[in-house]
Amino acid sequence: MRTRSISTATALAVLFSSAALSVVAAGSASAASATVISPGGVVVDGVLKRVFVGDRSTGKIVAADYTGALVDSVSGVSGVSGLAVSDDGATLYAAAEDSHEIVALDAATLDVRARYAVATDTGPRHIAFAGGKVWFSYGDQWDGDLGSVDPAVDPASGTDAVALGQFSSKVWGPALLDTDPSAPGLLAIGETGLSTDSMAVVDVSGTTPQLLAWHNGDYTLNDGIGDIDLVPGASQVLVNGAQRNAYADGKFTAAGTYPSGQRADIAANGLVAQVNGTKVAVYRPGAAQPLRTYAATAADLTWAPDSSRIFALVGTSGGYALKALTDPTLNVPSLTVNAPSTATRGKQLTVTGKLSATVPLPSGVSLQVTRTDLESPGGKALASTKVKADGSYAFADTPPAGGTVTYKVAYAGDAGHTAVSASDKVAVSRTKPTLTLNKNGNVYNYGSDVSFTAHLGSTYKNRTVEIWANPFGGDKPNKLLKTGKVNSSGNISATVDMTRDTEVTAVFKGDARTAPRTVKSTAYARVKISTAVSKHYKTAKIGSTSYYWFHKSTDPVLTTTMTYYKGRDQRFDLQVYSGGKWYSAGSQYFPLGTNGKSAVRLEAPGKSGIKARMRSVYVNGSSGDNVNTTTYGPWKYLYFSS
Repeated sequence: MRTRSISTATALAVLFSSAALSVVAAGSASAASATVISPGGVVVDGVLKRVFVGDRSTGKIVAADYTGALVDSVSGVSGVSGLAVSDDGATLYAAAEDSHEIVALDAATLDVRARYAVATDTGPRHIAFAGGKVWFSYGDQWDGDLGSVDPAVDPASGTDAVALGQFSSKVWGPALLDTDPSAPGLLAIGETGLSTDSMAVVDVSGTTPQLLAWHNGDYTLNDGIGDIDLVPGASQVLVNGAQRNAYADGKFTAAGTYPSGQRADIAANGLVAQVNGTKVAVYRPGAAQPLRTYAATAADLTWAPDSSRIFALVGTSGGYALKALTDPTLNVPSLTVNAPSTATRGKQLTVTGKLSATVPLPSGVSLQVTRTDLESPGGKALASTKVKADGSYAFADTPPAGGTVTYKVAYAGDAGHTAVSASDKVAVSRTKPTLTLNKNGNVYNYGSDVSFTAHLGSTYKNRTVEIWANPFGGDKPNKLLKTGKVNSSGNISATVDMTRDTEVTAVFKGDARTAPRTVKSTAYARVKISTAVSKHYKTAKIGSTSYYWFHKSTDPVLTTTMTYYKGRDQRFDLQVYSGGKWYSAGSQYFPLGTNGKSAVRLEAPGKSGIKARMRSVYVNGSSGDNVNTTTYGPWKYLYFSS
C-alpha cells in the first residue's frame, strides 16, 4: 500500500490491484586441395602427371593432379620424410624414418609393392633416385652416411637389395640429396645440422659411388646448408637457393649468386624457382632480376618435369596446401593508373600512368582504355593509348556523365608477359536536385492515416522517388511504402498509419547528371488513452462538471486502457480541490499489463465533501519508451458524499 496526501486534512491511499497490475512476463562443391599437416617431401611424376606429397605427422602420402587437386592417398608410411620417383615414373619411393625402411609404391595406384628394411636407428631421412637405384641418407651426429636400394635385386636370390656405408665418414648427419634428370648418374650431397658447408657430387651410375667433387666444411663458401640442387647443363650446385658453386675441377668454388633466398628447385630448362620469405621468385639462369614472382609462403617446392609449372606447399591455418604456380616463364608487368580524384562533368580531364616490367617490353605497346559510368555501366571502349619509351602514357577524356567514373587501362600481354590491368576512379560532379517532404514535426492522433507528399524538382532522366517509413522502436523495420515516378507536378504521395512516431524518408537515387538526394520528415503519434471509473453509485454534475459520486467509505477503482508497448508505464496524476483551486496530490507511474490495462484503487477518504480528479498520461521517455509523443488522457472527476 502506498499513501499519498491530497490535502492537509484528507489523505487518499493508492494501491495496486493484484489482478490488474500483474508484472508482464518477460553452393556447388569444388575439388579438394591436397593438404598435409607436416610436409614430408614432394615429388612430381611427369609420366603420370601426378604430384606426391608426404605428411610426416600422419604417415600418409597424398597424390594430386597438375592443378593441385587431391586424387588419391595412402596411409601406413610411418614418419615419411622424403619421396622420389623412378626414371620410368612407375614407382614411388618413400623414406619411412620412424619404421626405418624404404617403401616402394605403385605410382598409379599407391599400392605398396615392397618394403626395404634399413638397418639403422636413425633414418632413412632424405631420398633420391639416380643410376637406377634409390639413394637415401641416414645416421646421426658424426656418423651420417649414404645407403642405396637396388630394385633390380630379386628377393628370392638371397642378396640384400639394401646397401649401407656408401659414403662413410664424410658428413655429420643425414645429408640432403638431389639429382638432375639431364645427368642421370649424378647425385649431390649436402651436409645438414651444422653451420659448416660440407658437400659433394658423386657419380652413382656404376657399381659403387665415385666421388667427383668434395668440399670439407671450412666455412669458405656457405654458412650452413639447408638446400642443395644440381644445376642442369653446368657443373654447378645451387646452395640455399642463392649461392652457385662450381665443381668441375673436383673442388667447389664460388660461381655467382642469386638474390638472397632460403631454398630452391631448378627446372629442366634451367629456370630457378626460389623461396624468399613470402614470395616464390623465378629466375633465368644467372639473372639478377626475377622473371616472375608469386605471392606464396612456401615450405617446399618442385618443378614439373616439363618446366610448365611449379608445385609449392603453401602454409595455411591448418597445415600446408599444394598450389600449382602456372606460366612461370611469363613476366608480370606493373601497371599504374592515375586519374584526378574529382572532376567537372563535361570538362576535359587527363589520366596518366606507367607500364613497366623486369623483363623488357616490346616497343610501341598499346593499352586498351575503358570508361565505366552511369551512362555506360557495362563499360565503353575509348581510343587506345600508346606507351612511351619510358613506359609512361597519358590520355584525355571528357566525362559525359557524373557520379563515380572508372577508367580501366589494360595490357593484353605478349609472348613474354602476362596480361595486366589497373583502374582508377573519379568523382564527377552532378547537379543537386530539389527534393522536399511535407508534414515534418506534425502531431497526430493514434491510428490516423496521414498522407506524406514528396516533391522532386527538375532532373536529367530519372523521375523515380521512394518513400520509406521507419517507426520508432527497434521491433519494426524500415518499410518501403511506395516507389514510382512523380506526377507532372513532381509529386508522389504515400500514406502512413500513425500508430507511432515515424521517420518518413524520401529517396531519389540520382541519374547520370543529377546527384542522389534524401530528405526526412519526422511526424509524431499520440497514444490511445481511456479511463473507466467503477464503484461509484451515480454520476451527476456539480456546476457544469460531471462527477462520479462515491460514498465516503467506498474505494474508487480507476482502470486505464492505453496503447501497449513492452515495458510501458502510465503516469497517474491526482489532484484535490480546495479553496476554489485544484492542487496536485502527486503523480506515480504504474505498469501496463500485456492487455494495455492498468487499474488503480484509491482508498476512500472516510470524509464527505471531498472533490478529486485524476488522469492517465503517457510521457515520452519517462513512461519507459519513446515510440510515441506525450499524450494526456481526460480528467475524471470524483466526489465523496455522505
